[in-house]
Amino acid sequence: MRVKIFMKKWVFAISFFILLPAGKLECQGTGYGPGYQTIMASNPAFAGTEGEGTLRLSYLNFYPGRNYNLHSFFASYDSFFPALHGGAAAFISNDYLGGLINDLRGGLSYSYHLQVQKKIFINAGLSASFLHRGFDMSRMIFPDQIDPLGGVIYQSAEQMNISGKTVFDVGAGFLLMDGNYTASFAVCHLATPDLSPGGATGEKIGREVVIHLSGLFMAGNDKSIGLRPVIYSDFQGSKLVYGAGGVIETGFLAFNAMMLSNRAGDLNIQTGIYLRSGVVSIFYNYTFNASSPNNLLPASLVHQAGIVISLNNVDKRKIIKTINFPKC
Repeated sequence: MRVKIFMKKWVFAISFFILLPAGKLECQGTGYGPGYQTIMASNPAFAGTEGEGTLRLSYLNFYPGRNYNLHSFFASYDSFFPALHGGAAAFISNDYLGGLINDLRGGLSYSYHLQVQKKIFINAGLSASFLHRGFDMSRMIFPDQIDPLGGVIYQSAEQMNISGKTVFDVGAGFLLMDGNYTASFAVCHLATPDLSPGGATGEKIGREVVIHLSGLFMAGNDKSIGLRPVIYSDFQGSKLVYGAGGVIETGFLAFNAMMLSNRAGDLNIQTGIYLRSGVVSIFYNYTFNASSPNNLLPASLVHQAGIVISLNNVDKRKIIKTINFPKC
């Protein structure tokens, strides 16, 4: 049993470093999915859109139950600032990939808010960030460390030392609001930063295009129930994820469901719940695989849990329209 555990860890570790420096690659960043609670990571045009200063904290666990040890932590704060004629945001994320690789990213965003017509508003945003990729070689397990009979890990004769790397990145985004309808478009990693370890070249993060579309329809005798259709698309290199779903929400409670697919033919489903009490809200999303041509893909894909805190209120403005994000 111990040998099997060691071998699984060894295969997983070696796979990272076989795929990591192999030739000229279009590296992909960690995808946070279609949720609006982490949208500051992809589209700076949303900064200050809700008007009030808002702190968002998220934790994501990828492939739970498989012991891959893939986790992400994300935090952002944004607010509208009249002196800037728009919104500003600060964000930070930490992607912990199997105990071997750690991506730490932090940055700032600015969004200019413009009223075009009575009900039409356009936001244009820019973001600048730094991304540091670090490596923990002490967790590497090589074949010569494993005794196939006793399961004992010896000190390896192989030595591997890969230094971390810090790169600069930028992104841009747009947000169009017409009444209760919103459409957003963002291009991430405009600088296509190179994260190649050990001085190698060619492992650049490819440009990523993210699209969100949503609407709002009020239902019920007192118009207290909101129905929001949501459409999402994420394109980066060979990766394409797209989906559609909706949110049912009241003043304090919301439920969401969305179907997602990709080029591999996977059909995934995200469901979630959002609960608000005063200035504090909590949310939980779960994504699972409904069908896949790849038998290796686990049924459970992502757990996401988080908290949203409204730190201060900004009065609704006649010049700039404020919106509430879909609760997903």
